[in-house]
Amino acid sequence: MADRPVFHLRDLDRASAAERDAVAALLVAGFRAHWPDAWPTLEEARGDVLEMCAPERLARVAVDATGAIIGFIGGLPGYDGRVWELHPLVVREDARRRGVGRALVADLERLVAARGALTLQLGSDDEDDMTSLGGADLYDDLWARIRDIQDRKGHPFAFYRKLGYTIIGVIPDANGRGKPDILMARRIG
Repeated sequence: MADRPVFHLRDLDRASAAERDAVAALLVAGFRAHWPDAWPTLEEARGDVLEMCAPERLARVAVDATGAIIGFIGGLPGYDGRVWELHPLVVREDARRRGVGRALVADLERLVAARGALTLQLGSDDEDDMTSLGGADLYDDLWARIRDIQDRKGHPFAFYRKLGYTIIGVIPDANGRGKPDILMARRIG
């Protein structure tokens, strides 16, 4: 395994336009293979990155020793700040499986807990049968299917499960027939 990258975490809202563009490009590249409709164009990603810089939201980046952005995470408040949504999380492909995503999630958990959050939740779509829930009729014995979920192609739910997140539900057909959104959460406060 390659050496772990040296990186630090900081707010995105102080970033330059060039850095915001780098985050937008990271979103497009990072979601292209399995979630191509998430950010199909750089322009759409730029708009979402700007929205993530709103004062009530959290937007954090992982920056390597060269100054390159290698990861991004966002947080959106809900339920009067008691529940926050993790959206999105992306790590540059060559920096994956080296602790960057784990560090970004832990950082977001710490920040939202300090703001009084009790729960951090997220949705993780399965648009191309990456799990045993993809392509299935989830109206048939849903809770057994959730209990017995299998990771087929490296779906992010397995990463979040390792971090202590629990599947709290599924939205069947959220992205089309047989393409569910897997809802997960963790108590943080």
